[in-house]
Amino acid sequence: MSSLSTHVLDATSGRPAVAVRVRLERLDGLPGSGGTTAPDAAVVAEAVTDADGRVAQLATGLGGGVYRLVFDTGTYFSATGTAAFYPQVVVTFQLSGLEQHYHVPLLLSPFAYSTYRGS
Repeated sequence: MSSLSTHVLDATSGRPAVAVRVRLERLDGLPGSGGTTAPDAAVVAEAVTDADGRVAQLATGLGGGVYRLVFDTGTYFSATGTAAFYPQVVVTFQLSGLEQHYHVPLLLSPFAYSTYRGS
C-alpha cells in the first residue's frame, strides 16, 4: 500500500501557502480505474496545509487506482486579499498499486498553477 503527501507554494509571495484545504478523492469509472462510466468520487482524506505549506501524510494504505487532489485555492487567495482566477485546483493522477510514497506538489499563483510528481 502507498502513502501520499503534498506541498503548496505561493509563487507570488515566494512563501508556503498556509491553511489551504486539501481533499483526496478516489475515482471510480474513469479509464484506468476499471470502468468507463462517469466518475463517482469517494473522499479518502481531508487536511489543511501547515505553516510550511505541507500536508506531510495526507493518506496511507492507498491501493492502485485513479485519485484526485482538490485544493481550495479560492478560500486561500480570498484570505490573503488576492483576486484569483482559479477557485479550485484539481489534480487527477493514477497510482500503480506498488508500495511507495507519492508526493504531489502544487506551485500556485492567482492566474496559473503547475504540479508534478515529486519525491
